[in-house]
Order: sequence, then structure tokens, then C-alpha cells
Amino acid sequence: MQLDLTQGKINKRLLMFAFPLMLGNLLQQFYNIADTLIVGRFLGANALAAVGSSYTLMVFLTSIILGLCMGSSAYFSILYGRKAIDELKNSFFLSFLLIGAVSLILNLLVYLFVDEIMMLLHIPSEIYSMMQSYLLWIFAGMSATFLYNYFANLLRAVGNSMAPLLFLAISAILNILLDLLFVLVFAWGVEGAAIATVLSQYVSGIGIMLYFLIYRKELHIQKQHRRWNKQIMYKLGSFSFYTCLQQSVMNLGILAVQGLVNSFGTVIMAAFAAGVKIDSFAYMPVQDYGNAFSTFIAQNYGAGKKERIQKGIRSSLAAVFCFTTIISILVYTFAKELICIFVAAEETKIVAAGVHYLRIEASFYFGIGLLFLLYGYYRAIELPQMSVILTVLSLGTRVLLAYVLSATALNVSGIWLAVPIGWVLADIYGVLYYWRRCRKKET
Repeated sequence: MQLDLTQGKINKRLLMFAFPLMLGNLLQQFYNIADTLIVGRFLGANALAAVGSSYTLMVFLTSIILGLCMGSSAYFSILYGRKAIDELKNSFFLSFLLIGAVSLILNLLVYLFVDEIMMLLHIPSEIYSMMQSYLLWIFAGMSATFLYNYFANLLRAVGNSMAPLLFLAISAILNILLDLLFVLVFAWGVEGAAIATVLSQYVSGIGIMLYFLIYRKELHIQKQHRRWNKQIMYKLGSFSFYTCLQQSVMNLGILAVQGLVNSFGTVIMAAFAAGVKIDSFAYMPVQDYGNAFSTFIAQNYGAGKKERIQKGIRSSLAAVFCFTTIISILVYTFAKELICIFVAAEETKIVAAGVHYLRIEASFYFGIGLLFLLYGYYRAIELPQMSVILTVLSLGTRVLLAYVLSATALNVSGIWLAVPIGWVLADIYGVLYYWRRCRKKET
């Protein structure tokens, strides 16, 4: 199903486009969630801490690839809104070469410097070898990550969010089945969980590429599109660089906080690992709604439909507020039950620390929801550098305050409190910039 977001009822079109994105990204979380759940339940707290810390690192590394793909996708959407099909196909070709080359280089670097990376993360000696084994396997899936995210973002840019969902669903189910087989039946430990994830990633990456080649022939690149175009490459480079930088800074900040969390020992590490997974599920839908909103804005920006953009902003704010309010209440109320999905109830210290984390974060989910809308909006109107500024403000505040507050009587609570403070400060700046600079251009 392909949607033209420049026409039709705004709320209906946005929700129809956003829902597969939301469901798809929730399924994508199963790649590591399944590892965490099975490892935490059957291999113990040390294995949970190792896989949880690996997840934070992998999110940072894949965020570079994802950022490049998302940045290119924003430019694809603008060209699609303008109906500039030849430029669109030329941009497909150039972006594939650019992002593919970066992915290969990144994959090589992480294999060469895996020990140095782990030293920077302050990994405790009792889980060092376990985490290293897990990472050496999980790094093998980075090429699959590139393939899936490139073709998924390409298809979403032209209004097709269902195909990416289909391949993620198949991959997520396969990941869970292989986790159970490799960890419980074959007893391969954390390496088995990593192998299950990598195999599942290749199913989704190769699968969506074949779908594009077989079923979307109208988007195929012909000989005349396989050429160097300085102007298009500059635009792609600008969109991709800033979006990649935004994603990387965001996850680098999280990685810096992970290093601080690790210094508090395996109890806090395990609690944080479980809490982050629940966070990912809780606000992932609004993150994906923000990406759908970005595609909506980009297509209408390319088509020059200013009034439709204004209406879309108002309806999206209302939708995000309603959703985050409901999710905040649910996560706050059932924090203990949610943590116990990943951690045995007998691990009382881990459960208590996880509940404390969740209740602080859940109280401010609208802050991150609004921030996702701001990221998407500025990326779509050819101001991707603003997304970087907002991310630096949010994460810079978070990292600084996490280190400062955790050194006070607040202890680990200071790390948790630093997160929503960063969200709110970035929201304030992003909204003020919109009212002073951007709204005048749209009216």
C-alpha cells in the first residue's frame, strides 16, 4: 500500500502511514528484547548485564547507519512531493553508494577496536569475556542492518510503510524461535542469542531488497540515473550527515551514561538494561509517529502546501499528547510488573532499582514525544542541523547532569533525573525557534 501524504484527510492519512511504522519498530525491538528476556531468565544476571550493555553499544553503532538512511529518506520525500522522479532515482543510486561505503568501513573499525571500545565502557571483569563473545557475533549483522534500513526508508519516503513492517514481523518471529533453539536447546549461551539476532537481521535485510527489486520496478534505477550529480550529492550529504550526527550524538550520550551506570555495579546495570527495554517499547510509537510526521511534512513541503503543514502540526501535537499521557500512566502504575518481565521477582534489588528508574522516566514521556516531532519537522523543512542542536542540548544536559547529580546525595537517582531535564530544555528551545523563525514562513 502506497500513500500520497499531500492529499486526503490529514489525521487518517498520517495514522494509516504511521501505524505500520509504530508496529514495525516495536517488532524491531524484539531483536534485542528476545535476547534480554531469554538471557535474563535462563542465563542469569551477569549475562543480562552483558547483553544489556551490548545493546546500548549496538544502538549507537547502528544509529550511524540509521541516521544516514533517515536523512536520505527526508530528501527522497521532498523530491517525491515535487514529482521530480529522475532526480529521485539519481538520489537512490548516490545514497546507496554513500551509505553502503560508510557501513562497510564502520563494520571493519568495530572489529578492529572491540577491546578498546569495551575498555571505554568500563565493563566489569566478571562479564568482560561474555560481552566480548556476544559482540563479535552481533557485529556480523551490520551489513544486514544497512540493507534493511536503506530499503525500508526508501519505501517509506514514497508512502509505503507496509512492506518494511512485513519483513520485520517475519524477522522478529524468527529471532525469538532461534533464540529459544540456540540458547535453551543447543545451550550456546549469549553467543547463541547473538547468532539468532544476526540470522534474523539478514532475513529482513535481504528480503526487503528482493521485494524492491521484484515488486517496485517503477522505482528502479536506469542507466541514465547512475551518474554523479554534485548538487544532489551535496543535498544528500547535508541531510544524511546532520541526521546521522543527530542520531549518533543522541546515542553517544546514552553510551556515556551507560559507562556511568556500569560504575555502579551489576545490580544497577541489570536494572538499567531492563528499564531501557521498557522505555524503548513505551515511547517507540511516538518516535515512529515523529518519523511519519517528518515524511508528511517533507512531502507537503516539496509540494508547497503550507496550510496543510500547519494542520498536520496541530493534529500531531494532539495525538502525541494523548498517547504519551496514557502510556505514562500505564508505565508508572505497572512499573514493577514490567521490570519482572525481564528480571525474576526474587532479584529484589534489581527490581527495586528498575522500578525507581521507570517511574521517573514515565512521568515525562510527553517531553520525548514532543522532541521527536521537532526532530522530524526540522529534518523535513531542510533544517536538519536544528535536530543536531536539539540533540546536543538534550543529551549534553543529560550527560553533564548525570555525572554531577550522581555525585551528590541523589546517587543513582541523579542519572535518572537528568534524562527528563534534558528533554524539557530541548523542547523549550525547539518550540521557541519555531515560533520566531519558522512559523512566519508557513503563513
